[in-house]
Amino acid sequence: QVQLVESGGGSVQAGGSLRLSCVASEYTLSRYCMGWFRQAPGKEREGVARLDTRGYTTYADSAKGRFTISQDNAKNTLYLQMNSLNPEDTAMYYCAAAGGGGYNRYWYAGCVFDNWGQGTQVTVSS
Repeated sequence: QVQLVESGGGSVQAGGSLRLSCVASEYTLSRYCMGWFRQAPGKEREGVARLDTRGYTTYADSAKGRFTISQDNAKNTLYLQMNSLNPEDTAMYYCAAAGGGGYNRYWYAGCVFDNWGQGTQVTVSS
């Protein structure tokens, strides 16, 4: 069973930066699509960024130019660097993996994500 553990969330002021991390166990990140998602209170879950097995990235329009998804294969860790944060970025952020055999499936940018971390809260104040 894939385990994904996020960290790096916190509270920042508008204009600040955070880097989220997601460590995967029993799973080789480079072999599958990986992604970051977020869900704000009262809103639906949305894809933020995706990294596929060829190294291609996809970003939500709201994330383009501000967020960067990357991974360190040696550490089996996925990252989301978030710059120029604004209050609209406030949400619980989740790391997700495709091909993990889970039942909570969500399609985003050509990948079916079915394994999820527990989430890390990001709060941006104005």
